[in-house]
Amino acid sequence: MSASLTLNDITPLSIPGVESGYPIVVAGPCSAETLQQTLDTAKALSAAGVKVFRAGIWKPRTMPGGFEGVGDIGLHWLAQVKRETGMMVATEVATVEHVRAALDAGIDILWIGARTTANPFAIQDIADALQGHGDVAVLVKNPVNPDLDLWLGALQRIRNAGITRLAAVHRGFSSAGQHLYRNDPQWHIPFELRRLAPSMTILCDPSHIGGKREFVEPLSQLALDAGFDGLMIECHCDPDRALSDSAQQVTPGALSTILKKLVVRSGIPVEDELGLLRQQIDDCDHELLAVLARRMSVSREIGRFKKAHNLRVVQPARYQDIMKARIEEGDSLGLSSDFTQSIMQTIHEESVRQQLDLLNETS
Repeated sequence: MSASLTLNDITPLSIPGVESGYPIVVAGPCSAETLQQTLDTAKALSAAGVKVFRAGIWKPRTMPGGFEGVGDIGLHWLAQVKRETGMMVATEVATVEHVRAALDAGIDILWIGARTTANPFAIQDIADALQGHGDVAVLVKNPVNPDLDLWLGALQRIRNAGITRLAAVHRGFSSAGQHLYRNDPQWHIPFELRRLAPSMTILCDPSHIGGKREFVEPLSQLALDAGFDGLMIECHCDPDRALSDSAQQVTPGALSTILKKLVVRSGIPVEDELGLLRQQIDDCDHELLAVLARRMSVSREIGRFKKAHNLRVVQPARYQDIMKARIEEGDSLGLSSDFTQSIMQTIHEESVRQQLDLLNETS
């Protein structure tokens, strides 16, 4: 049975104090670092009208030795936020022990991070630990790689545990090389999730997609225009000194300004649909330029090798092999032979130009 078939019985996630038709906003620091920082951020966000406070207390880090969160003591800080502000509180869980500790502490919303979503074994363990706790809300972020089935599978496992207050969070997908955004949005994937599970609440995480605070506002507006049900935004009282993800966090004051400027539409006019399509074109162009820059970097490395070994820049046999292979590949992807040949000729000419420049450099 397709996972989407049993995700249709999910009811939209409701948050006390958030009117129907208005976006859900989940905001707070990437990491709870101290009690004072946690309370200061939470109180400022509460004053701005935010109803759900988020903070990571167990931080999955790529390399050892970095700040990995404050651990269980952070649960007491979140409980204090809940008492003093009346906000709902949310934190990330990645293990059975995290789930049990968070449930015991009365955390309202658990979210599952991208790394965990990519691991069906971990997701099943978490789902088993959630059995009998149908009152808790669970947010599932997309996996790090652009795999819709993996995302659906994680959602289905949590749903099978009896969790009906279930929502998805789109935070973009990891990609190699330099790009405009930290994570590739690949908007078509959450759009397809919406088609398969139309009643499910889907939030957008512009902080992790953009990777820089200046992208939070435009990405948030784009997400709302695209029909997302809300936003999950990283917010810190002193983001430049944050112990994790400092570049993408905004201050509570900045978030308040952003939220006031966002336009919430009851429907997407035709011109906005065109705008969303154009945004996808822009995203593709950014990816193309990043790939071309990476290709030219490799070409320059080849140029240095040829110079060191006194080799000719242009290798006709290699050029012919590349052209033939690329035209065949382009044809399989629906691109005309003339179009592919024209593009590859232009790329080759630029590669040759850059290699000749290296060859003619004087030591």
